[in-house]
Amino acid sequence: MLDLLLRSCLKNRLAPFVLAAVLACGGWYAFSQLTVEAFPDPTDTQVQIITLFSGQPTEEVERRVSIPLERVLNGIPGLFRQRSVSLFGLSFVTLTFNDGVDPRLARQQVLERIAQAELPEGVQPGLGPMATPIGEVYRYTLDGGGADPMTLRTLQDWQVRPQILQVQGVADVVSYGGLLKEFHVEPDPTRMASLNVGLQDVFEALKKASDNASGGYLERGAEMFVIRSLGIFRDLGDIEQVRVAWHHGVPVTVKDVATVRVGYAPRQGVVSRDANEDAVEGIVLMRRGENPSVVLAALRDKIGDINGRILPKGIAVTPFYDRTELVDTTLHTVFHNLVEGAFLVVLVLFLFMLSVRASLIVAAVIPLSLLASFLYLHLRGLSANLLSMGAVDFGIIVDGAVILVEHLFHRAATQGAADHGAAAHGAAAETLEARILGAAREVAKPTLFSLLIIIAAYIPIFSLQRVEGRIFSPMANTVVSALVGALLVSFTLVPVLSLYALRNARPLRESP
Repeated sequence: MLDLLLRSCLKNRLAPFVLAAVLACGGWYAFSQLTVEAFPDPTDTQVQIITLFSGQPTEEVERRVSIPLERVLNGIPGLFRQRSVSLFGLSFVTLTFNDGVDPRLARQQVLERIAQAELPEGVQPGLGPMATPIGEVYRYTLDGGGADPMTLRTLQDWQVRPQILQVQGVADVVSYGGLLKEFHVEPDPTRMASLNVGLQDVFEALKKASDNASGGYLERGAEMFVIRSLGIFRDLGDIEQVRVAWHHGVPVTVKDVATVRVGYAPRQGVVSRDANEDAVEGIVLMRRGENPSVVLAALRDKIGDINGRILPKGIAVTPFYDRTELVDTTLHTVFHNLVEGAFLVVLVLFLFMLSVRASLIVAAVIPLSLLASFLYLHLRGLSANLLSMGAVDFGIIVDGAVILVEHLFHRAATQGAADHGAAAHGAAAETLEARILGAAREVAKPTLFSLLIIIAAYIPIFSLQRVEGRIFSPMANTVVSALVGALLVSFTLVPVLSLYALRNARPLRESP
């Protein structure tokens, strides 16, 4: 098979160049579409179930929420591990699934099981965002001269966060800091006692008051009028006018028994940044499996739109962490090292062979093998990262090409001198193509076996599973695909390039 491949390439010399061009174009397109990360994502497929049970102690949360959820979630297909954490007023259940389970399918199965749980009235479990622990790709603060923490937090929750969630690939935006705006109704016990009003009366009245009611429709001739009652609160005055009871035939309103004012929820922490001791922070979580470069590019465009069109004058979103900087630094480091490695390999080869042509032929294998690796990663849906791309060793990648080129150049030069001597005595001289083919045949099998042995050394890495597999399998896939690409180029393009390079070539000198 190797003989047929070598003979075909030397006979149809245009085919290897067409193959190289297709490989180069496909590899460059794949690299432009490739997901590039700073580091691999080692996390399992997980689904978090978050349930609020306000005001309840830890024991009650465990007994009435966490345990019922664990019972109905047991036995989900693909479930590997289940654990729960119960805190004051909060239940947090984490489900870990086996490798290969689709996150969306896992979330769908969890939602189907949650509906079967017997939970207290009003308790509604929810799923955490479809993100991973390394999904924090963007952090920012909302800054504005003279704006108070309550105003900033209100803008964050009602304007900034909904806009950012429109960006494709964003799983969630987590808000911290500031004051969470609330409307407080503070009853006066003395006035309530004098008017014979209880707390339950106030609770029921407020619960029923803020609602719109439908009255159907009314027909008049050929027209139809929709009837509805508007009861949604619009300001504090509407809350004050809610009737809570009757006293001697006179309606008692909220303002008669309580004070209504704007307040804020009890603080559980403070965010500070630089000189600002009370900042409002937002953390953007990327959806699992998305390309961080694409998501962050769209996110920066959205942030620019928010600052220029949506937020009031003087208030702006100010980022202080952007994963793009880390990704760009990673790419710069990797390609800087790859260029240095390629230059070093070519330089060493030139010192040993004293042939610029031979060095350039071997150098041509380096970019083509990398492009072949990018094409393979794109077709497999894998990502490139610092660990996988940094593991590419050009000394190993061009090993087969070095053996082949060194043998072709020395054997062709030696046989060329012998053929000149034979021609001087009237004997038939062997053609250059025949010399190249004969020399390539001599080292084709050893070259193939040497690269196959190197590839076989990576087989144990492919057998790794779970966290270890997710960390190291991208590296093994990158190196092995580059080796296969180098092997293909070595047996197709390299002999043809050597054929053109050795025409009218001078005899090689022995390197000291």
